[in-house]
This record gives sequence, C-alpha cells and structure tokens, in this order.
Amino acid sequence: MSNNAQPLWQPSPEAIAATQMDQFRRLVNERFGLDLADYGELHQWSVDRREDFWRTLWDFGEVIASERGDKVLGRDVMPGAEWFPEAKLNFAENLLRYRDDRIALVERLENGGRRELSYADLYHRVERLAAALAAQGVAQGDRVAGFMPNIIDTVVAMLATSSLGAIWTSCSPDFGINGVFDRFGQVAPKVLFACEGYFYNGKTIDSLPRLREIVARIDSIEKLVVVPVARSADETAAAAADIDRAVTLDHFAAAAPERALTFVQTDFNHPLYIMYSSGTTGVPKCIVHGVGGTLLQHLKEHRLHCDLKRDDTMFYFTTCGWMMWNWLVSGLACGATLVLFDGSPFYPAAESLWDMADEENISVFGTSAKYIAALEKSGRKPRESHKLEKLRAVLSTGSPLAHEGFRYVYRDIKADVCLSSISGGTDIISCFALGNPTLPVYAGELQCRGLGLAVEVWNDDGQAVIGEKGELVCAKSFPCMPIGFWNDEDGSKYRGAYFESWPGVWAHGDYAEITAHDGVIIYGRSDAVLNPGGVRIGTAEIYRQVDKVEEVLDSICIGQDWDDDVRVVLFVVLREGIELDDALIQKIRSTIRANTTPRHVPAKVIQVADIPRTISGKIVELAVRNVVHGKPVKNQEALANPEALKLYEKLPELAED
Repeated sequence: MSNNAQPLWQPSPEAIAATQMDQFRRLVNERFGLDLADYGELHQWSVDRREDFWRTLWDFGEVIASERGDKVLGRDVMPGAEWFPEAKLNFAENLLRYRDDRIALVERLENGGRRELSYADLYHRVERLAAALAAQGVAQGDRVAGFMPNIIDTVVAMLATSSLGAIWTSCSPDFGINGVFDRFGQVAPKVLFACEGYFYNGKTIDSLPRLREIVARIDSIEKLVVVPVARSADETAAAAADIDRAVTLDHFAAAAPERALTFVQTDFNHPLYIMYSSGTTGVPKCIVHGVGGTLLQHLKEHRLHCDLKRDDTMFYFTTCGWMMWNWLVSGLACGATLVLFDGSPFYPAAESLWDMADEENISVFGTSAKYIAALEKSGRKPRESHKLEKLRAVLSTGSPLAHEGFRYVYRDIKADVCLSSISGGTDIISCFALGNPTLPVYAGELQCRGLGLAVEVWNDDGQAVIGEKGELVCAKSFPCMPIGFWNDEDGSKYRGAYFESWPGVWAHGDYAEITAHDGVIIYGRSDAVLNPGGVRIGTAEIYRQVDKVEEVLDSICIGQDWDDDVRVVLFVVLREGIELDDALIQKIRSTIRANTTPRHVPAKVIQVADIPRTISGKIVELAVRNVVHGKPVKNQEALANPEALKLYEKLPELAED
C-alpha cells in the first residue's frame, strides 16, 4: 500500500487551465453536453465511450488523412480489434506538417559535434532520400532497417521510409553481429542504413567490420547506405569502397532522379514499425506496430499528457534500439524542437546532460530511472550548478523510479517541475500509465492511467482491485495494440504473449497497484516477482531500499529455489575500494527490514563486479536466475555485457544455507 499523504508537486489552478489536457476536457464537455469536472471523470468517460474519445482525439490532434470514414471501431476483440477501418493516412505526412524555419532537430554527439535542421530543411532532406529509396525499388510493405546512432540522418531515413508506405526497423550500433542478425535477419530488409562508426564514453568505435559481416549474412539487403559519423564523408567513401553493395549516404541521395515528396496513403493498421523484444529468453519477437494507432497514441501522450507545444524543446536519452526513440521522434507532429543525443550520459562528466539542457533550453527532459539514481549517487545537484530556466517536465522510464528518486529530483534538480514516471513498453510503443500536467505528483507513483485505456490491476481471481498488488491489464481494446508479430502466421505467438492469462484481456506482465488517489505503482515485471513462502514480492520494493545504502552502486535481486521454497538473493556492486563484510551485509538487511517486511530481507547478499543489462539498460533478472539454477541463457547477444553472466555461475555461497 502507498501511504503518500502529501504530494511533492501540485499545479496551480491557473497552470491547469492553460494545459492542453484541460482544453481537451472542456472540448469534450462542450461537444457532448457533459460536465466532467476533472481528469478522473475524463478518464472514466474515455474508457466508457472509447469511440467518442478516439474520434475527438483525432480532431483535437488534427490528424492529416485522405479519409477517416464514419466508423471508429469495427470488430471489437483482443487481439484483432479494427480501429478506424475506413481510414487512409500516412505517418510521415503527419510528422512533416510543419515546413517553416523553426528548428525541428538538434543533434548532439558525445565528442561535442552539433548540427541542427529546420522543419523546412527536414522536409527537403526527406524528399531527397525518399526519391533515392523509390529509385532503389522500395515500395509499400518493404522493410528498411537502420543500424544507426541517434542522429538526424536516422530520423530522415525513417520518415523517407514511412512516406513510401514502407516499414522502418532499427537497432543501435552497439549491438553485436548476432544481435543484428537475430533481428534484421527475421524481417529481410531491402535497404540498410548504417553508420561507419560512433562515439561512446570517450572512445571511437568502428562499425565497418560488422557491416561487412551483416551484408554477407543477410541476403535481402540490396543496398547498404553507409552514413558518416566518426569519419568525414570522403574518409567514409574510401573506407567503405570494398564493402559489397555499399554506397555512402551522399552518393545514394545524389544519384536518384528528382521526385516530389508524396505520401502513400495506407490503412490505419498498415505496418509502420517493427520493434523487438529484449530477446533474453530466446530469439527476439518481432512486434509490428501500425501507422494509425502509433500516431494517435503518440499525439495523445505528447499533447495531452506532456502538454507538448511548438515552443517546447524535448529531449529523451535513448538509442535507436529502444522504443523511446520512436516515441521521441513523434514529437515532430507537435512542431516542437527535438534534441537527439548520442553517447554516454556521463561523459565527459556526470553533469553533461544538464549542460546540454541549459545550452538548448530544454523544457521536457526524458531519461531513465537508472540515470536518476546514478546521478544522485554521484552527488550532483543540478539545481545549484545549472539554470534550467525552461525546464518544466522530467520524464523517467525503463524501470520503476524509487520514492527517493522522486525526492532527489525535487530537492536537487528543480522544485517546480512535473515529474512523470511513465510505464508501458515496446509491446504498445507507448504508455499505459504516465504523467499529467493537471495532477499532483506523489513519491513513487505514476500520476495516472492513460486516456482511452481501460487499465486495471487484477488479482488472481481476475477481479479489479484498488490498493492491492496484482497484474496490470487492459480490459478493453485500444488502437496501439500491435498488429501482430512478424512471421507469426497463425497469431499463436502474439496470443501467447499477452492473452494466455485471461482470453480477450491484455495482460502486460507488470506487477502493479492502483492507489487510493488513482496513481499507479509498478513493482517490477511479473515474471521476476519473488515468491518466498508463497508471498509475492516485487523486486522494485527491494531495490528502493538498497538504493538508500550509500556503499551500494547497483544491485540485482532474484529468487533461488531452496529447500522446496524460494529464498531471496541480492547481488550488489559496491563503490570502489569497499568490500562486503558482515557489518555492511547487516546494514543492507536492516535497511530493507526497517521499511518492508521480514520476507523481503535477502537470505544471501553477495558482492559482484558487474550486473548484466540489456543494450537499452534494463537489468535482466531472469537471465541471472537461469545462470544461478544452471539453466542456459539462450540469447546473450541481447545483452550489453554478456560476459557479466559468468560472475553468477556456480557460486559457492549459493550452495550452502
């Protein structure tokens, strides 16, 4: 249960009235003759009257489409709901609606490189690249892939691809060769955009050896378009000259005949993106997202839940292998300026991103809970060292943000911001629970459930509960559900992923709670929940307490099968020069016990040198649990540091009481 009595932040009535969320509430009241007083009533209406809600959102978001049709919802089942079955539209056309001299994209590289592009110039760049893709034979339904850092050229390539009705898929250049093949090899791209190198943590990494192998292994690639990042254009041309089917970006665009940018009108559910599950338990699932659902959901989240406007500058720390990149780029539909950063967030110093926030006048700053925790551990206080004049919202995702992380933001970053912990995922390319500029912020809680989404927490009997932990579900269909999985002809993998627990109900796999004031607490992934003595414990409950221990830099917690039960095992990474002794173990256990229950206290606390993570930075509890139990980890290419798994093999401490 949450015992948050006082909010950390609360918007003034004047601030609430000025938001797009409140503007939308007033529009709904006017259009339907209602008297919805607040967000709670608006959300309930949006779930009860889904068709009215999504039709009104379409109008409010000024969706550009050659036709919408009269029908909002045809077949209403999960999976397979038919939203806007008569609509015809194009994703890129909606993101390129502005064609003026306002800055659309700012690119910042770790080595200090900076570029910017206006909306007008972005349109022309997309036009040129779309002509080149069309000349290469890319057409509706074809796949185009990016093995790219988070730079302007990646956004241009995605928009050019989607303008043609083709399908974009990407991963970041820090993926190993098998990780790339496990993803792109399944979807057979016709064209691959790839950087020749990139910068990370003070190093320059050469991608060309991997590009040679990728082209050799994926036969579908007709053209490899090499994008200069770490080399000049001339150096790139020389270095890539001997790679089969390769051409530099400049030559690829210049060789194509002139062609005016046109936008292929597709069905609402036409594929737009292929995303990938983390793949730590097998070959990654290829999750296909549609044009209309992605656009509508992102417009809703940006304009209403983030209050994103043309004069905003939005940043999210992400790579092109994480769905937050796709989410960030959709901010173009609001006409905002987007900051694309590629590199380590702590290079050359822990405050680097906040230097950038001041220099670019960032108003919406997005990052991960892990970054906020690491920043606090580093002792940095941006409030004292930076101006942050424009900053009005901080977004956090990737894992649950601990109560202490909330308090750190308000104490040491900025007191007057809307701190929005958000949660959803690659599965829906968006959020189930997220921020709201009209609501208060409580420590450890996501502010609200998203409009139009029948998000509930169910107990084991399938009953919706408030103030109790259970499974996060969505009980009614919604437009941004995946179309399906690639190469899943009978839909069995798709149904098995979300609909096995309760047929016709989306079970997201999060262990959660809806609080008395309608916030949401995420306790961790359901499949990582600990079960000592038959009592379910979310790992986030333990991490929250461990984060308070100054000596601990990082941790990962699993359940180990032991004596016909499960015991809690905690692995910790300590600050340099500190060793785990009995006193520190007792301090860790006491901290956990003082704020939770005796069942949360780990039976074993073990020091390790590193914790395995996915390339997007998430810890992999299931992989560690498999190693501890002597089971294989099937797809280690999904990990940024797979060698760390060896630290957990055959530990003598785990073979004794």
